[in-house]
Amino acid sequence: MTEALIHALEREILADIPLARAMQLQIAAYQPDGLTLLAPLAPNINDKGCAFGGSLASLLTLSCWALVVLRLRAAGEDCDVYVQDSQLRYLAPVWGEIRAESRLAEGESWDGFFAMLGSRSKSRLRILAGVADGSGKLATTLDARFVALRREAKSSAA
Repeated sequence: MTEALIHALEREILADIPLARAMQLQIAAYQPDGLTLLAPLAPNINDKGCAFGGSLASLLTLSCWALVVLRLRAAGEDCDVYVQDSQLRYLAPVWGEIRAESRLAEGESWDGFFAMLGSRSKSRLRILAGVADGSGKLATTLDARFVALRREAKSSAA
């Protein structure tokens, strides 16, 4: 079932987000506590020949967002997921394939996230993501908070 959810989400991202299509992103790996997105350098290159900062930011944000969405869908939850805030750091250029890896931030838990969602129909969660350079050192990092809002709660609030 999880494999089907992964493929369905990748198709949805590529169909609904023109930027993701242009970036040629793909979901490379998913585990309940982490997700990896890949994008080739060629469609994401800047005038210096390395990865464009906007592509790095987009791929990192989508990696975190997709992790939350997959966990929600695997749990049978119908939610909209939004990025609430984020901090992005560019530490070094990326000269090859872009590999964005996301995971829960320290001190966060899926149990707590789902408990709050169950009691309030909305919840928040911090996710960390990074892209390494060719030597394995972090080149770009993202620390972001995402909000999930149950769709029935959203429609009843309107």
